[in-house]
Amino acid sequence: MSDSVKEKIFKIIAEQAVLDVSDVGLDSTLEDLGIDSLGLVESIFAIEEAFDIQVPFNANNPTESEFDISSVASIVKAVEGLVSEQA
Repeated sequence: MSDSVKEKIFKIIAEQAVLDVSDVGLDSTLEDLGIDSLGLVESIFAIEEAFDIQVPFNANNPTESEFDISSVASIVKAVEGLVSEQA
């Protein structure tokens, strides 16, 4: 897991949840952090912009998307996968 990807995602999620970055953990869910559906959309847009990637439109449905948003760790892994596809 790339530290820079993880750090950027932690920062984005912390900003959306109005928390300190230290409050965000890999095992945290967005729900645990108080991020609602609007916050999720804003987080996804911020992640897309930060990494110059395109998150699948069906990311909120894990049965239809490879982009898993069930936890911070899964988001980091999914972003790393999309970033590596661009390389």
